[in-house]
Amino acid sequence: MTPLESLRTEKVRAVGPQDVLRVAPTASVRDAIAMMQQARRGCVLVCDEDQLLGIFTERDLLRRVINTHESLSAPIERFMTREPVTIGLEDTIAEAIRRMHRGGYRRLPVVDPSGRPIGIVSVRGVVHYLVQHFPAAVYNLPERKQVHDAREGA
Repeated sequence: MTPLESLRTEKVRAVGPQDVLRVAPTASVRDAIAMMQQARRGCVLVCDEDQLLGIFTERDLLRRVINTHESLSAPIERFMTREPVTIGLEDTIAEAIRRMHRGGYRRLPVVDPSGRPIGIVSVRGVVHYLVQHFPAAVYNLPERKQVHDAREGA
């Protein structure tokens, strides 16, 4: 099976979604950051009981909190991305990639059939899956040269 065929047939469960880090909507940004740092994760899911309300990522921290000089004591619900795009364990890896690409997301919450969050699938996880299952295809990709129109830096 080729990598492309595999992505179209293999299910998200094959990627091995990460466990969910959950916080209540009233948790402070500071608490969410501490949880993310301790678990070495790039996001937390904001949940009320088993209901997914939103996702808070490193990107949200930079753009919505630090960039706007907001207080780290503020509740996480003020800065989360509400009603995040999700994926199911039985959806294909190709569909996860498609949703990530369309939305510019690096992570998608994985939900069960009733909508309860059960994991996180990430770009890193998908790449790891490809390297594990198709090392020759990944390692033998042709070099891609990038040409910049303008100099970077000062």
